[in-house]
Amino acid sequence: MTATAPPDADRLQAFVDRFAADQAATMHAATIVVGDRLGLYRALGELGPCIPSQLAAVSGCHPRLVQEWLGAQVASAYCEYDSASGHYWLTPEQRACLADPANPIHLVGGAIAASSTHHDVDLVVRAFAGDGGIGWDEHHSDLHVGTQRFFAPVYRGNLVQRWIPALDGVHDRLTAGGKVADVGCGHGAALILLAEAYPASTFAGFDYHPASIDAARKAAAEAGVSDRVTFEVAGADDFAGDGYDLICVFNALHEWGDPVRGARHIREALASDGTWMFTEPRTDDELIESVRARTFYSVSTFVCTPSALSQEGKLALGAQAGEAALARVAEAAGYTRFWRATETPAFMVLAARP
Repeated sequence: MTATAPPDADRLQAFVDRFAADQAATMHAATIVVGDRLGLYRALGELGPCIPSQLAAVSGCHPRLVQEWLGAQVASAYCEYDSASGHYWLTPEQRACLADPANPIHLVGGAIAASSTHHDVDLVVRAFAGDGGIGWDEHHSDLHVGTQRFFAPVYRGNLVQRWIPALDGVHDRLTAGGKVADVGCGHGAALILLAEAYPASTFAGFDYHPASIDAARKAAAEAGVSDRVTFEVAGADDFAGDGYDLICVFNALHEWGDPVRGARHIREALASDGTWMFTEPRTDDELIESVRARTFYSVSTFVCTPSALSQEGKLALGAQAGEAALARVAEAAGYTRFWRATETPAFMVLAARP
């Protein structure tokens, strides 16, 4: 089709419908952030069927705005409504995803992280027109908070139960007392879970973002594991220590400017029979239309690729690098074994050994 050809009427309407659905979802996402921040989902989950004034009273919010917010939730199938009684409520499934942060399938963190992209539009536009780089610390705080809250439930539901057991011998070593590091640890959610599960082991978290390290130290103190978990400001190629039985990198490798150098430093810091475990987004075999690809290519445009471009090396793998490209990184860094240990619907759990 040439650029001057008139649009096909049916295809045009299909695209308009697609855009309208995306616009609705984007605008609704902001109501998710509001509902979470004000405790509306939590209160609705605890109250059960209620009218807007009851939810407003419990949450301390303006009743008219609560009514409108509830309308937005019903329209997006984020809560239920009975017109005869005027009651609104959450189903068990909606409650798990929206109202219970401790639930492994809690999803609200994703909306908070997505909110940061709209805050950061000017920042990203400048990167497109400049050198392409944006440091993690330059982003809106919603990215930092949303990332922690999105991934923490994933770790709670998978890390100890599925991911560690998928690594041959690692569970037994940590049970007996091993040495573990998390590089790019963020707020420390994964490392704290490991510390709680393996009280005989010691743990060290590293991240170049000082505010994340402060948050991680606070979280470790609140969890009562500070005696076995330390957090320090350091990058992938200069973190301290050696003889680690396990080094973890959770969804961070693709954000490093020189992933080969970072992977090499990890190999040098491992025990001779240690394991490097890292998670990365799953990819499709081809560039196709999919919800997963839409999510990860968008976040990679705003966050992951600019992060790599802001550092030395500038390989910029991107969030959809794929397993083959990641295997090449491990091979270039000197690992002799590389494999996919397990996976979730959204993420690959990869492993390598010296």
